[in-house]
Amino acid sequence: MPISKSQHDAVLFDLDGVLTPTAEIRALCWKRLFDNFLKQRSQVTDSPFEPFDIQQDYRLYVDGKPRYAGVESFLASRDIHLPYGNEGENGSGDESSGEQKSGDKSSASTEITIRELGDRKDKYFDEILDTEGIEAYEGAVSLVQHLRDLGIKTAVVSSSRNCKKVLRAANIIDLFDSIMDGEIAERLRIAGKPEPDTFLKAAEQLGAEAQRSVVVEDAIAGVQAGRKGNFGLVVGVIHDGDASALKENGADIVVNDLRELLPSETSEPNI
Repeated sequence: MPISKSQHDAVLFDLDGVLTPTAEIRALCWKRLFDNFLKQRSQVTDSPFEPFDIQQDYRLYVDGKPRYAGVESFLASRDIHLPYGNEGENGSGDESSGEQKSGDKSSASTEITIRELGDRKDKYFDEILDTEGIEAYEGAVSLVQHLRDLGIKTAVVSSSRNCKKVLRAANIIDLFDSIMDGEIAERLRIAGKPEPDTFLKAAEQLGAEAQRSVVVEDAIAGVQAGRKGNFGLVVGVIHDGDASALKENGADIVVNDLRELLPSETSEPNI
């Protein structure tokens, strides 16, 4: 087992695609958001509609990043630059906001902002979570429980502002000693992934040094953050697909299921 009490004091888990299959839901929400936006823009500018690619665009520009940074990153890839927007102009930054109110002429007459688009995506996500719920990956739960039995501390480090809501819905929030989510990072003005700051802050909260902590991520931005922070081990997770992108960007090992990191597992991780 590459994670041991003798070498590691803490393991820091991403949420989407690592603990829960919410990455798939978020990707669909991002596609809905950007396709609607791009269709409307193509009609206004009389230009071809090029849809959001849920495989390439999501992983390259959105996955693992804070939501507003994800919006800005993707739009920049299409040479689209929108005003960022001010907190409070759209329902005081509430995650359920983001739709222009009917009859609000001032809102309709102004250009949409990055904040509005990001909040709209979160509204789509909340609708799905409320109606369909979510279950954690069994292999991830087994690994977290095993680590806690060893006395290794665990934390969730997520760019999502609704991280705690997802953890509660999956009934796993009590498995973690600390939670560093997008809401806390924004309040403390901590840079998001691919910068290592949120992981470093989470390790600090657990009283662990980076070199004795493990980062577990499925996103390119996440493994980049783990490498930049000089963490003792960076584990990449791929449930389907090619491990090479995560390896090239900082993962020491890549697994298809976190169950592979348990000592009883005979299959070897993709080193």
